[in-house]
Amino acid sequence: MTQMIEAVMVLLVLTNLLLLGTSRLATCIRTVAIQGVALGTLPVLGHAHELSLRLVLLAVGSASLKGVVFPFLLFRAMREADVRHEIEPFVGYTASILIGIGSLAVSVWASSRITLPGPAVSSLVLPAALFTILVGLFVIVSRRKALMQVIGYLAMENGIYAFGVVLVGEIPMLVELGVLLDVFVAVLVMGIAIYHIRREYDHIDVDELDALKG
Repeated sequence: MTQMIEAVMVLLVLTNLLLLGTSRLATCIRTVAIQGVALGTLPVLGHAHELSLRLVLLAVGSASLKGVVFPFLLFRAMREADVRHEIEPFVGYTASILIGIGSLAVSVWASSRITLPGPAVSSLVLPAALFTILVGLFVIVSRRKALMQVIGYLAMENGIYAFGVVLVGEIPMLVELGVLLDVFVAVLVMGIAIYHIRREYDHIDVDELDALKG
């Protein structure tokens, strides 16, 4: 099972780099969907020796929300906003990939300095989770489109989820499902907000909303 978990972590790193290097919103949505489905398997892979109904429900619920429901809502918001690309981000795509590689190095270094309360199922889990969180935060602050910022939020949550499910497996299921519900509500509210921003101002560039100040 350790090899399968490491494969998921490698996939997480590669999809993060893809997220940093593409301007196509549809590709970004599919990327976080792939992350969601892959991360949905972690509860089962990380605790296969003590498989329970709680872990199966968590895996199915997580994969369904992250891999199906969230992408559906994002594609719907993209169609209603009539936007397909992130044209002029605050940070260019080549620079974003270079920053991503630097963030990966920082994540590997930081993970080697962190003392965990128990043994991790794989040495790749912590650096991959930290890297995903950093990528999500970077996408939020470096992209102009509100939809891309929602995608960054989902990527950041994916990193937090990977860290929590594999390293802190004893969290009660109600807490885990509560977090997923919070993310679901957040994505739903953000999708509605994107629709209204597009309808009122004919764009979803959040930096241009600064003109409304004062």
